[in-house]
Formats: sequence, structure tokens, C-alpha cells
Amino acid sequence: MVNWLKDAVFYEIYPQSFYDTNADGIGDIPGITQKLGYVQGLGCNALWLNPCFDSPFKDAGYDVRDYKKVAPRYGTNEDLKALFAAAHARGMHVLLDLVPGHTSEEHAWFKASSAPEKNDLSGRYIWTDSWIENGDGMPFIAGEAARCGTYVLNFFKCQPALNYGYGRCRRPWQQPITGPDAMATRDAIWDVMRFWLDAGCDGFRVDMADSLVKNDTPQKRYTCAVWRDLSARLKRHAPEAVMVSEWNHPAQSLKAGFDMDFMLDWQGNGYSWLVRNYDGATEGVPKNIGKAYFCKDSTTDITKFLDDWLPSYEASRKHGLYCLITGNHDTLRISAGLDEAERRLAFATLFTLPGAPFLYYGDEIGMRYQNLPTKEGGYNRTGSRTPMQWDQSANLGFSAAPAEKLYLPVDPAPDAPTVAAQEDDPGSLLGTVRSILAFRHSRPALAADAPFAVEYAEKGRRAFAWRRGRGRGALLCAVNPAGTACDVPLASLPHRMEPVFRLGGEPTVKNAAITLPPQSFAVFALD
Repeated sequence: MVNWLKDAVFYEIYPQSFYDTNADGIGDIPGITQKLGYVQGLGCNALWLNPCFDSPFKDAGYDVRDYKKVAPRYGTNEDLKALFAAAHARGMHVLLDLVPGHTSEEHAWFKASSAPEKNDLSGRYIWTDSWIENGDGMPFIAGEAARCGTYVLNFFKCQPALNYGYGRCRRPWQQPITGPDAMATRDAIWDVMRFWLDAGCDGFRVDMADSLVKNDTPQKRYTCAVWRDLSARLKRHAPEAVMVSEWNHPAQSLKAGFDMDFMLDWQGNGYSWLVRNYDGATEGVPKNIGKAYFCKDSTTDITKFLDDWLPSYEASRKHGLYCLITGNHDTLRISAGLDEAERRLAFATLFTLPGAPFLYYGDEIGMRYQNLPTKEGGYNRTGSRTPMQWDQSANLGFSAAPAEKLYLPVDPAPDAPTVAAQEDDPGSLLGTVRSILAFRHSRPALAADAPFAVEYAEKGRRAFAWRRGRGRGALLCAVNPAGTACDVPLASLPHRMEPVFRLGGEPTVKNAAITLPPQSFAVFALD
């Protein structure tokens, strides 16, 4: 593992919504650079920036028009290089969002590939050999190109799939992953990666990382082979650079060369049971049904989470990190499902479990989900992408532009949470996040790859206890999300247990058990 990941805490920034320095209503890269001190003060020492490349923004930048050019609304390539340099001067790292599975239909590669005459880029995307040929199970577009063929999509209509080949070739127009066009695509994406590594970035979060090779096996054998090649190139070129995959299958992704994978918010999975578990609605605003583990009045126990997370953690922990998030640009805000007291316990737990945690901008002050019309392909995700709330000035300090020019409206509520309102209050949510992360950084037992073991988790019981580290310096963490006190029986308590961090009431240790007050979290140093 790259050494700097052991102590890494990531902060995800949606560039268009973080801080606007030129009063055009859209956040920009100089704004991120100006706020590095704030991010570092949180306890976050690494950034993940959502896509900042040139784009028509039909999918908020996940439809790239030019991989090597910063979108003008965010600034310039020089602004991004300046951000890298400023972050490095603070001992921080920056990951860019790489979108390797597709481009915009406005990308120069696609325009050339669409031409009726054969050229060097004809095979850069997946084309059938006839205007009436379907996509062999993949979504496809017909009738929009001069070329006699249909082309396969990777997701939205505006995102034609790049050609990395097929695991199982069933049609004449399909090529293996080692075919010349598939290899040329692989080389082209590596060229993009190398361009930004040489500019100073520290690696990539990889969008839809498991989507490259079509007709792959269930184990993603062929996509994994592509990533083993690309990750090997990255490690030879920039040994300290890292990649985190949007995959949620660490047994595949980490063995394919990724340093990290996310546990994603999928309806009904372990992560959803932990902090969300909405009603499953995909239109409008999903409703919190109060069954998530951290909901005070829930009857859900921690095994709903562990049964999903633990096997993946155990299967992959020797190969990299399986990381937990407070939220991201694709999820409803964590505040939509948990009140502030519940969020404090969730943050304390997420930040003390294994892996490098990812904090979504604004979650640290309790920004709320807003019910908004779709913007740039956001749909019900749009309400989680609103501007960062800095203070009580116009537009909550995000921008000096007129309100009607803002990328998205700010929270209109009179009590909208802001950084300024919580800045000097150690008892605020912001203060709590800072204290938890400071504690994490102070304890080697909470390193991303430090040993982990479940000490107590019982069906039908609300408390959860886990051990981090081994030997001298080991820690026992315990949480009780319920509204009533709860005992945590332990098979063998050490000779001495010293409480070193807590949220909520004071825990007591007696008769081979810890009694946790209602809605509390505690960490004990073990001797």
C-alpha cells in the first residue's frame, strides 16, 4: 500500500458548487485553492474532485469533451496545476475524477469515429456493422451518424461507449480486448492519465470502473485484465499515485490493481441499512422510513451492515482498502435520513472503521437535501449538489453573483447551517467532525489498514463494539445508537480500559460489560 493512504481522509468536492471566486454563479478551481485551509482544518488531507474537464455538461461533466482541458467555467489548466501545488505544499493530495468508459458525443474522437470514411479513430467506440444492427444487449443509438452503423452507449444517450473490446465475441463487429482498436483505446486513456499525473495530480477516482469490457464474465475477468495493465503503467510512472474505483466489489477491483474501492449506497445493501434505507423511491424525494441502524428508534441491528460489508472486507483487506463514505454526489444527503445526534454517531463510526473515509462537502455542517428540478442530468441527485454554505451573507457566502445566476439555489431556510455559525463552537456538528478526525490522526490503531475485529454484534441488540490495532496502542470502539442504555458484554476485558474519546454520556465498565448511555459512542485504550 502507498504509505500516505494509511492516514488519508478524503474530502469530495463538487467543483461547480464549492466556492465561486469570479461571481459567475459557478464554483471554480481557484475557489477550491482558497479553501484548502478550511479542508485541512477539518482533518481531511486529500481531495477527490468531481469531473472538471471540458464538457457540454449534459451529465454534470461525466460526459467529457476534452480530457486534457479544464472546463472554462472552472478556470484553466494552470489553475488546476496551481491547486495541485498548493495542496502539496500543505502535505495534501488530490485525485481527479477519471471517466474512462465513455466520452461526450461532442468529443473529437467520437466525431472522427462517426465519419463514413474509415480512419484511425473509427474503432475508438463500439459500432455495429449495419444501421439496423442492435447493440447485442447493450443500449444503442441509430440514425444520428453519417456512418453506416449503430453505436453502443455506456449510460446516458450523450455517452457513447469507448471500445475496450469484448470478453466473449458473438457478433462480427465485436473485437477481443487485445484487438488493435481496443488496445488503442487503452493507450489513449493511459495518455490522459499520464498527462494529469505529470501535471501534479496524485491519482484518480474512476467512474463506472467495472464497465469497460462488454460481454464480460460475472467475475469481470476481462475488465480486470485491462485495469491490471493500466494500474501497472501508473505504478511504474508514478509509484505514489493511487486509484479508487466506483465498483463496490473489492474482491475484484483491488486484485485488478486499484488501491481502494467504495462501499456504495445501493438500496437494501449493508451501507443503506447503516445510514439511509429510504423507501426505495426513484422519483421525487425518497422518504426516510426510520429503519437505518443509526436512527434512534430503529430496531435494526448492526448485522444488517456486517453481513454485507465484512465478507468483502475480509476477502480484500490484503490487497487494498474498502472505503466508507458519508455520502457523495449520487446519494441523498445523510441529513435526509438522520438527525444531528444520529449523524454524530454515524460519523464517529464511519471514521473509526477500516479504510480511508470519504467526507462529502457540506456533510460536516449538516447541509440538507433540497427537492429541486433536475440540473445537468442530476435528477433526484440534484438536491445533494447545492452550493456550499459558508456564512450568512448573500448566497450563504458561496458567490457574489445575483441569486438567479447561481448554478443551483442555496438552502432558503432561515436556519440553513453554515461554516461561520459553527466555526467557533466545539460542540457543533462541525466541531464534532473535527474532533473525531483529529483523534483518528492521533492514533496509529485507526490507520486505514490497521487490524480490525468485531468484539460484539448480536442480532436483535443495538450496540456494536470493535477492536482496532493490536498489542500496545490497541483501541476498543463501541456505539449505542438507541434511545435507551445498552450493555456490551465482552468475553474477556483487558486488565485496564481507559476511555480516551466519547460522544454522549459517560460509559461505565463493570462485570465484564460496558454500559453505554443512550445515543453514545466511546473509545477505550486497551492495556
